[in-house]
Amino acid sequence: MKIGIASDHAGFEYKSKLVDLLRKKGFEVTDYGTFSDASCDYPEFAHALGNAIEKKEVDAGIAMCGTGNGMAISLNKHQGVRAGLAWNSEIGRLVKAHNHANVLVMPARFISYQMATRILNMWLKTAEDGGRHDRRVSMIPVK
Repeated sequence: MKIGIASDHAGFEYKSKLVDLLRKKGFEVTDYGTFSDASCDYPEFAHALGNAIEKKEVDAGIAMCGTGNGMAISLNKHQGVRAGLAWNSEIGRLVKAHNHANVLVMPARFISYQMATRILNMWLKTAEDGGRHDRRVSMIPVK
């Protein structure tokens, strides 16, 4: 599986560690930036990841910014992206199982790195639930 990852300055430290973790787990990872903790604009990196998903260059994505909201809003402007914000492992499970999120977004300033790894691991191992959840996801318009 090919995973893209992106963050702004607030998520840079966690992103860097998660890239290593994902590679150790055997995933092919493409890092869309940012590449330092210097102040930057999250939409630039969210759009780089969103474009890669639209072009099917990666299968899924991970994104982080201070609250996670800016990344999620920006990513969800892209066709085929379902970015879900998670701040604990149960929300991480539900955004994948119920909302079929193909991008996991986390709020770097509000969770520990240990929590980020728990959320990520839960999201990675969770399958999309079918049935009523398929019906609901199909009601979300794609531009």
